[in-house]
Amino acid sequence: MLKRSNPAPQPPPVSASTPQTFTDGLPLPPLLVFDLDYTLWPFWVDTHVAPPIKPKDSNARAVDRFGESFALYDDVPGILLEARGRGIKIAAASRTHTPELAKEMLKTLHVEKGKPAREFFDHLQIFPDNKITHFKKLAAQTKMSYSDMLFFDDETRNRNVEELGVTMQLVREGVTRDAIDAGVREWRRRKRQIPIYAYFTKEQQRQEGR
Repeated sequence: MLKRSNPAPQPPPVSASTPQTFTDGLPLPPLLVFDLDYTLWPFWVDTHVAPPIKPKDSNARAVDRFGESFALYDDVPGILLEARGRGIKIAAASRTHTPELAKEMLKTLHVEKGKPAREFFDHLQIFPDNKITHFKKLAAQTKMSYSDMLFFDDETRNRNVEELGVTMQLVREGVTRDAIDAGVREWRRRKRQIPIYAYFTKEQQRQEGR
């Protein structure tokens, strides 16, 4: 009797938090890299947070020793879930001066019940240095080309990583669904990963037999 093969893992269903570029059938970056402060969460972990921290509201937020509350930006949990569900690798690149506290925050804040944000990251480069150094270490770890990396950060000075071939998307109000879409589209443009017919109207595609 033939053994049944295990079904291939299916991507998560499309939801309101799903970036459009995750479902349009075009290529996606193999690696998404996120800064932490004012990118994944709205605070400087080395300035605003007074350890120790502890979870609140089923790990939806964390509080420090003064009772101050900290959480991820609203769109971040859905984005991490969607990226992981589609097989995209995820990394963090942060120059914070409190690396261990940043890692503890990632463990404390959950993306969904029972799933710490830390578990969604394949690679962590968290230490005070130029972001060029972070990406050189990521390239060594992942064996990926810099051109396969899409980076989200809130500071324009970190565009220097583009000297390596990384695509960077600047974010203003933290990572959002729209920011992901803008970044992926720019990555595709630079990689020339957009089939010419993607620019056609639906009627033009029909006439071309696509």
